[in-house]
Amino acid sequence: MITENMKLITIKRETKEEKRYTLKMGELLTKVTYVQKAFLSIPIKTIHKYRETYYGEVKDCEACNLAK
Repeated sequence: MITENMKLITIKRETKEEKRYTLKMGELLTKVTYVQKAFLSIPIKTIHKYRETYYGEVKDCEACNLAK
């Protein structure tokens, strides 16, 4: 007998490369990680997003704007 736990709500983490703009460095290409809540594998809400800086620090994405 096979039993599987099928969870309806899951937490999913996804990393994308995006263009960001900061006053000190200008436009830069960085990896942004999104932590999303999903219902039946359909993303519902972004819980948190953060990025890794050039120096290896992890920062919240509110500190920089999307590049235009």
